[in-house]
Amino acid sequence: MKNKLVILGAAESGVGAAILGSRQGYEVFVSDAGNIKDQYRNELLANNIAFEEGVHSEQKILNADEIVKSPGIPEKNELVKKIRAKQIPIISEIELAYRYAGKSKIIGITGSNGKTTTTSLIYHICKTANRDCAMVGNIGYSFAKQVALDPKPLYIVEISSFQLDDIKNFRPDVAVLTNITEDHLDRYQYKLENYVHSKFRIAENQLATDVFIYCLDDETTMKFITHYPFKSLSAPITMNKELPQGVYLTNAEMHLKWKKEEMQMNVNDFALKGKHNQYNSMAASMAATAVDIRKEKIREALQTFESLEHRMEPAGTVRGVEFINDSKATNVNSTWFALESMTKPVILILGGVDKGNDYSLLKDLVTEKVKAIVCMGIDNRKIHEAFGDTVSLMLNTESAKDAVEAAFHFSNKGDVVLLSPACASFDLFKNYEDRGHQFKTAVKNL
Repeated sequence: MKNKLVILGAAESGVGAAILGSRQGYEVFVSDAGNIKDQYRNELLANNIAFEEGVHSEQKILNADEIVKSPGIPEKNELVKKIRAKQIPIISEIELAYRYAGKSKIIGITGSNGKTTTTSLIYHICKTANRDCAMVGNIGYSFAKQVALDPKPLYIVEISSFQLDDIKNFRPDVAVLTNITEDHLDRYQYKLENYVHSKFRIAENQLATDVFIYCLDDETTMKFITHYPFKSLSAPITMNKELPQGVYLTNAEMHLKWKKEEMQMNVNDFALKGKHNQYNSMAASMAATAVDIRKEKIREALQTFESLEHRMEPAGTVRGVEFINDSKATNVNSTWFALESMTKPVILILGGVDKGNDYSLLKDLVTEKVKAIVCMGIDNRKIHEAFGDTVSLMLNTESAKDAVEAAFHFSNKGDVVLLSPACASFDLFKNYEDRGHQFKTAVKNL
């Protein structure tokens, strides 16, 4: 008898899990309550995988031996409650991928901010060192699909807290926890400790030979770290003191010390600018060292890395006004980092779907650097309440085009228009990429 594997959700991770499951001999059935995109429907058809869309056939789903759940489906979903009541095991796609990843090494990266940049930077270092590797996970390419179709000896996996919620045995050889700030609390009963617990799961299965990289300067990480005793080798990063092992920064010099390896590099040579990117570069250097990449290659890669789309991405200059696309800033802390790195007067485009944001964190930086705020969302009340007495110029808009035109109107030569919304994008856009693309198009059309 074949094991029955049901997959809920037919986007990138779900279809990847389906392909891997069918190749490993499971009887696979994919169920999506919405419409499946053509690209994914075609992949399911090409692989002869049974699926349904627009409906969940409960009888069939509740007859599964195991279920892979899309990270987007919350625990409070009625179907998930029924699955839990029947005690059918639910795993995430990264757990399934790990099961069949063989002896490949895995670098896993999680955190509230910086994980995409850190993941991309580690991948860039590994490629610079000619390592045969793949960048997968939350970054947009299914880990399971990679394992099924093009296995590699090294995987660099970006992992969200939702993906970590349903792991069982998943174990990265190198785990990176960039930082923990309040995000997605709507999925964790509005309790920070529930979200923290998810993040620390990245290290829970690690062995004494594995490596755990974390930030000594991150308040939440350090407050909770003693609650999660990990067995792996500790590789901390900090800007506040010297370390016998790990990475530290003093007088603009990065020092990396690991076993018999030592490396130094001036932060002015990093391609990525801003304090938050110094942390990302430190974490990436440590991760690369942990998989035996030589310091010459790490140094070269840190100097040649190009910034990511939608992450502090220059979007053009019009009549002396600079436009920056930071659409990937979907929480307040990301926007804080963006503002912190600004050296010119800012017109800030904020707003979208609020995940329980505390805008008071931005108050000082907004007072110091922001001359106007353009809101871009359906409901902007909280933004007006937070900054109404600080910023005299505030305007509501309901499209990227209107927001860009209004921001340009408020600006003078030498200013920066910064799209850094601090919110999810689902009220007016498909996703943060769509938001960023519409912003860039609007800038081009000025």
